[in-house]
Amino acid sequence: MERTLPPTEQSGPVDDLHTMSVRELLDAMHRVDDDVQGAVLEAMPALTALTEALVARMREGGRLFYLGAGTSGRLGVVDASECPPTFGVAPDRVVGIMAGGDSAIRAAVEGAEDDAEQGWKDLEAHGIQSQDTVVGIAASGRTPYVIGALRQARLRGVLTGCVTCNPESQIIQACDHPVVAVTGPEFVTGSTRMKAGTATKLILNRLTTATMIQLGHVHGNRMVDMQLTNAKLVQRGARMVAEATGLGLVESEALLTSYGSVRAAVDAHQQGHART
Repeated sequence: MERTLPPTEQSGPVDDLHTMSVRELLDAMHRVDDDVQGAVLEAMPALTALTEALVARMREGGRLFYLGAGTSGRLGVVDASECPPTFGVAPDRVVGIMAGGDSAIRAAVEGAEDDAEQGWKDLEAHGIQSQDTVVGIAASGRTPYVIGALRQARLRGVLTGCVTCNPESQIIQACDHPVVAVTGPEFVTGSTRMKAGTATKLILNRLTTATMIQLGHVHGNRMVDMQLTNAKLVQRGARMVAEATGLGLVESEALLTSYGSVRAAVDAHQQGHART
């Protein structure tokens, strides 16, 4: 019976957790997490293909939509929400959509992930178009909300991909670019917020970061288009301007404040018509 279960639902290598001390539990979790990096590494060729296809679409004005439920959906929302402040892109360039809507970010919405039609309806509400890309996220690989949306998107010429941790799952057949990180059984059986969640977060980090670099939002290794939303980021930006221009920090911060971004401040200085 156990052999028929997907890897993320199988019993893990450590048992009798309730008898272990805090240190024993933490050490055991650390050992089990060693599976994650290897699983992500194995998925890199597929992730490369998805990212290259996504970059081509986004260069033509397309958007990226993440679609998921539960932990998977929340990870998509987190990654999408970090793109505007990190890379200076508009909020609608990378969008995270959760089964059950925004309220499901904090509390589960009963039955939301089981609706095979609602995912596509949610995408339609965002004006989904053929040049866009939809990446479904489902550690189990069997979430109807996600699979139904991917099938509809694919029928309409939308580029589709997925991130899952279960091989031979339904979601793999529902998209153009499946990215599969086989993380195996969880430390707490079935709790995919753990190894599967960590692998998913690593993959999403790589997908959007590589894409945004390819789209020109990073120079060297600097976030030249980041939003200056707090004092820490202004100081970071001022250091970037100083490194690029040779100006002092006070002058760099004044230049940054005047032009609103590291890129604009450096360009203005290099072109010899900076205002402060």
